[in-house]
Parts: sequence; structure tokens; C-alpha cells
Amino acid sequence: MSQTAGKFGKEDAKDVIRSLGLVFGDIGTSPIYTLTVIGMTLGFKTMDPAQLHDTVISMVSLIIWTIIILVNVEYAWLAMSLGEKGEGGTIVLRERLVSLLKGGKSVGLVMVISYIGLSLFIGDSVITPSITILSAVEGARLLPGLSSMPVISVVLISAGITIGLFVFQKRGTERVSWSFGPIMLVWFAVLAISGAVAIFQAPEILNAINPLYGLLFLRSNGLAGFFILSEVILCATGGEALYADMGQLARKPILRGWTFVFFALILNYLGQGAFILNHPEASNLLFELVHSEAMLLYIPFLLLALCASVIASQAMISGLFSVVYQAINKRDLPWIKVEYTSTHHKSQIYIGAVNWLLMLGVLMIIFEFEEASKLAVAYGLAVTGTMTLTGVMMIWIFYLKRKWLQFLVSIGVTVVDVSFLTSNLHKLPYGGYWSLIIASVPLLIILIYVTGHERLGHVLKHIHLDDFLRRYKKVYVKINKIKGTGVFLARNLKALPPYIGYIMFRNNIMYEDNILVSLNVTEKPFGVRTFFDFQDSLAPGLRVFEIHMGYQEIIDFERIIKDVGIKEKAIFYGIEDIISNSLYWRAYAMIENMTPTFVQFYKFPPNKLHGVVVCVEL
Repeated sequence: MSQTAGKFGKEDAKDVIRSLGLVFGDIGTSPIYTLTVIGMTLGFKTMDPAQLHDTVISMVSLIIWTIIILVNVEYAWLAMSLGEKGEGGTIVLRERLVSLLKGGKSVGLVMVISYIGLSLFIGDSVITPSITILSAVEGARLLPGLSSMPVISVVLISAGITIGLFVFQKRGTERVSWSFGPIMLVWFAVLAISGAVAIFQAPEILNAINPLYGLLFLRSNGLAGFFILSEVILCATGGEALYADMGQLARKPILRGWTFVFFALILNYLGQGAFILNHPEASNLLFELVHSEAMLLYIPFLLLALCASVIASQAMISGLFSVVYQAINKRDLPWIKVEYTSTHHKSQIYIGAVNWLLMLGVLMIIFEFEEASKLAVAYGLAVTGTMTLTGVMMIWIFYLKRKWLQFLVSIGVTVVDVSFLTSNLHKLPYGGYWSLIIASVPLLIILIYVTGHERLGHVLKHIHLDDFLRRYKKVYVKINKIKGTGVFLARNLKALPPYIGYIMFRNNIMYEDNILVSLNVTEKPFGVRTFFDFQDSLAPGLRVFEIHMGYQEIIDFERIIKDVGIKEKAIFYGIEDIISNSLYWRAYAMIENMTPTFVQFYKFPPNKLHGVVVCVEL
């Protein structure tokens, strides 16, 4: 019994360490720049001692309670309780909500909310790594001889680190997280220790734990105080990764890892506040704090910070992989090649197209803004927009589930989200528009693809099952049939795609054994169920085989049909050749032509595939 418990504890510890490397990079490196940016905005250097004392305690109080409300409550408690078999993210929330609504016009509203939320998350995935990497590289300016390092050098080093990170993604999430986990363990330990040491030098900073200090600051400073929330939100960068990355590691290790991370962050922010009280002239707070406490260890700390900044981007990247894959399987995004990277966790994946496009986006932002303080002006709209939409969906879900405590807390959290979002709106003219520009690209692709796919379904002349069976029975007894088994792929068995009619009735291609295969994606993330339907009664020589799969599954079609005894000679599927004079539908056609077909996505045997082209005018 004790051996089993010991073994479980060891494996559990490994999962927690993996979570440090995979999930908490972004929020774990927020101490590098959050208070520094706030200090530059408010001008800590110019304040008299009394004003500095009150302002610093208020700012640290706002940071602490922002983390508690937006990360602890919204994500670690509320959102993660709505995960589905370990999966998290905007798509999971949407599917939970849609299943509760059971149809109606409100489903359309939920779909639009989820599209906007997904697009904002993608926008956040570009900006967050950029500000983290730039901030860490700028810390090198405290080294002797590097104080005047030119901006272009910071930009080029940051770009090199970015490229290295995205090249490394090919190795897979499991290896990445296990490599990064121990480094982040050291990073959080250093944050906690350096913060605790600084607190002893100005213990009055502990008053910041009281939320009244932050609230009084907001009340007494009016609109200017309200706008400072747009900088305070920097402390919650990557908080949404707790929920989005659930599929990578599961809920329990993430929550246990977050407990350690939370206390390390609070100690460090308190320590930085104490350091400002004694050193109001400081400009790069975390780095100067460590430099003052352990000058001889500053170079190792700088290297550690650079490593942590690289790891910080990992949380967003891996979370984005999970969310994009969910969107592909739910037909919100076009088919994109996906690779498995773990034999133990089925949802640890690598999506090359997303990886390289994200890298280009991060590089573009780094070269555009050049400095972390300038980039901070662009940050906030995407993340607060994502948090607000998450809050709205949670309110809806908890109301429908009659969980009144969570419902009321979700309302309170969403009010806070809206406050932060509103505060960030003033950043729009100063670079905040980049968040919306970046998010608008995936949103436009989603809208074109979803509406185009729906339009295509209406225009295609599907064959009703009864009509198909009537014509099939007449043809089957008259024509010479090909020996063996032919497989015909059809998404909806009640309305068969027109290509099957072209093959069987127009071209008289019919096998002795014809199997209609239907592949259906369910509302659950995992699970694969297969069965023959109407095996003996549908029609002579005609069978139906159904595959029901979760939207997070990647199936091996060849293995599935082999396991049930299907020995197919050929597999047929339809390809739509879209013709249109409309620019909008031509854009949809271009997206379809640029992406692989679903038979490539689901690992069909290529040597037996036959695509049948059907011309469609939109």
C-alpha cells in the first residue's frame, strides 16, 4: 500500500513540474514588467515619500486582488470546473452551453461569442510572448558595459530567441514541458525568495494584502485611477492558459502547480513594492531588486530570466494548439495538418501551420514596438476581451445548471472583467488597435469558412436516403458489379452527398458490397464508438458503418475499418469545385483549395482513395 502511494506521489510531482513548464510561463514572468510599466506610467520617481508610500501599496494591492479574482476565481475555480474530461478552452465552454440550450436562436449568439473569443485568444497569443521576451532581454542593460545597449540589439536578440522557441516546438509538448519544468521551478523559487527578503526591508508593504487600499486609490483618483487598471492587467498575462491548457496535462496537476505559483507571485510583487519604497529611482524593478540583493548572482539570474521568458511563450503556444484543434474538428476552422507528440497524453499535439504563423506574428510585433514599455500600450484588449466573453458564457452555463453560488460569483467576476476591458479601450489610438487587427484575421477566416460551409451544404443537391434506396435497388440488380468492397464516405446518411449518385447511377460503378461510412463528431472531447447500422435490412449489397468520435480525437481510419473486418478495394469521397462571381464566396473557395481534405486529416489510406469532383456554383 505504501509503495503504491509513494509511486503515485512521484508521478504526481512530475506532472506538477510539467505544468510549471507548460502552463505558468506567461503569468510567471509577469513580475518582470508589470510594476515597472505601472511605475513608468504613474511616475514613482517624481513622487514625495508620503505619496509614493500610499501609491505603491495601492498598486500592489490591485495586482494581488486582480490575480485572486481573474485567475484564482475565474479560471482556477469557475472555468476549470466546467472542463470536459480534462479539456478546457473557449470551444469546450461553447459546447457545454449549446448542449444546455438545446437549440433556438440563442445558439447562434453563443457561436458568435465563441468565434470572437477564439480570435481574441489568438491575438493574445501573439502579443503576450512578444512583451515577455523583450522585457527579459532588456534586463541585460544592468550588466557592466551593456547599460547603453542599443534598441536594435535588444530587438535582434529577442527575435533570435523567438525563432529558437518556435523551432523547438517540433519536438513536442511533452518533451518541451519536461525540459522547461525544472527551470520554472527554480524561477518561481527565486521569485519567492527575492520577494520575501525584500519584504523584511519594508514590512509595511504587507498592508497591500488588504483590498481596501486598491479600492480607495480607484475612488480617489477618478478616471486616471480607472485607466491604471489597463496596466495592472499585465499581472494576469497568461492566466487563461490554466483553462486552455487543461487538455495538455489535466486539471489536478495544474491546480497544484498554481498553488505554488500563486504564492511565489504574491511574495515577489510584495517584495518589489517594498523595494520601490526604499529605491524610488529604480526603473527596471525585478532586475534591480535581484541585482541589489545578490550582485554576484545577477548574471545567472539574467540567464534564468531569459529562459523563463522563452518558456513563458510555451503556455500560449500549447494552449493555442489545443484550442485550434478543437475548432478544426468542430468545423470552425479549415482542416490543418496535426501531429501527435505524446503516447501518454492524447491531446498533446503540434500544428505546424499555426506554429509558423504565430512565430511570424510575434516577430512582427517585436520589430514594430521594439521596447516592452511601448508594447505594454498594445497589451490588454485581447486578454480582457477573452476573459469577459469567458465570464459571459460561465454566467449562462451556471444559470442553466441552477448552480446559484457559481452563477452569482460569475456575475461579480464578469463585472470586474468588463471594468478592465473598458479601462483598456483608451489604449486603442496608442497601439491597442494591434490587438484588434491581429484578432480580426482569424475572425474573418472563421466567419468566411463557417458561412461558406453552411452555404455549400444548402447548394449541394443531396440525395434523400429514401430516393437513393429506390434508385439503388433498381440499378443493383441490373448492372455488372465489381467484385469486392467499395467504401463511400458520407457525413449525413439521411441526405447523401451527390458524388455517390454520380458514381453509382451516372457512371454505373457499383461493388458487390457497398458500405456507406458516416463519420460524426460529437459534443464530447473524447471517445470513439463504431458500429454497423441496418446491416441486414438497408438493401442488398448495401451496408452502413458509423463512426462517432469526440472533437479532440484523431482517429486512424484504416485501423478502424480493418478491426471490424472491412476489406475495401477503394474509398470514395467528394471534392467540391466551387465556382462563384462573389468575392466573398471566392475567398471561401480559396480557403478550401489551400487546406488539406478531411481524408488527409483523418489518416485514410492514400493508395485506396478516389476523390470525385462535383462542380458547385455559389
